[in-house]
Amino acid sequence: MEHGMIERWIHIEASPENVFEVLSDPAYVRQWWPDDADFPVRAGGDGWISFGDPAEGGKRERLTVVDVVRPRTFSFRWTHEDGETAGPGNSYLVVFELEPVDGGTLLRMTETGFRERGWDEATAAAAHADHVRGWDFFLPRLPVAVAKRAA
Repeated sequence: MEHGMIERWIHIEASPENVFEVLSDPAYVRQWWPDDADFPVRAGGDGWISFGDPAEGGKRERLTVVDVVRPRTFSFRWTHEDGETAGPGNSYLVVFELEPVDGGTLLRMTETGFRERGWDEATAAAAHADHVRGWDFFLPRLPVAVAKRAA
């Protein structure tokens, strides 16, 4: 099985502008993905997201914004260690591409970086499977957050 990339497509009944805001603004990101988030929405912006309360065993992950092209592309690297500059070999790259289609937005999400981490096959496969489960849980929440913003 290939563990190099995760790719998902989703059609959202909203404009690319609305979808982009919910994908990129930490106030909206918290509504569909992590429990908390803080990062500037600009290329090179460095911040974090967290799943659960880190003080109670939750996990905080670093996040560095790579590309912001409103309302077409938003990408970031995440899970790199404190003190490291995010790049191939130490982080995952998530890219959201938005295209206006049929009065809504076709969103393509890809995540790469599993092979580039230098892990053995079992570790790469486990990380890939974990992220597949995560995206399959979180991405369906995105249209709900977009609809809530539009209301």
